[in-house]
Amino acid sequence: MLTLPNLLTLSRILAVPILVALLWPVGGWFDYALAFALYCLMGITDYFDGYLARAKGTVSRLGVFLDPIADKIMIAAVILMLVFVDRVQGLHIIAALVILIREIAVSGLREFLASLQVSVPVSQLAKWKTTFQLVALGALILAGAVPQWPWVHTVGLISLWAAAALTAVTGWDYLRVGLKHMD
Repeated sequence: MLTLPNLLTLSRILAVPILVALLWPVGGWFDYALAFALYCLMGITDYFDGYLARAKGTVSRLGVFLDPIADKIMIAAVILMLVFVDRVQGLHIIAALVILIREIAVSGLREFLASLQVSVPVSQLAKWKTTFQLVALGALILAGAVPQWPWVHTVGLISLWAAAALTAVTGWDYLRVGLKHMD
């Protein structure tokens, strides 16, 4: 249970309150720089927990359960904080909402399908969606550390919309699979 991959996953969950505190509005550019560094570290541990579990043959039920939860907690917390501090505002909130709604809906759908013993593998497009989400949120955090480079914020917003588009497409793909198993 306390394998290195599981500890890495748990560390991501435990790091979320620290990330939220660093993104809290009272902070300045240095807090955003620390938040960006922590966010990158969390992304790296996300890669390595899965890699190590597969490479060492230590994939566990706990890890399979916690990994997507850790991802969704991190993504949701960052999106909420970026909206709260106005890094994501106006119509861009729609892109953030698309991402949040899809993550919740797909989690529920996966749980439903798991009860039917139906597995839905992660598609290559869903991996691209995750990449765009991570880049978008990372750029939006980094933009708070480097306000003299407004293009970083622009890259974050463009990536957020790209992630939202891929999120909608992959969400629809999962829903189509799920509908086949509903009475």
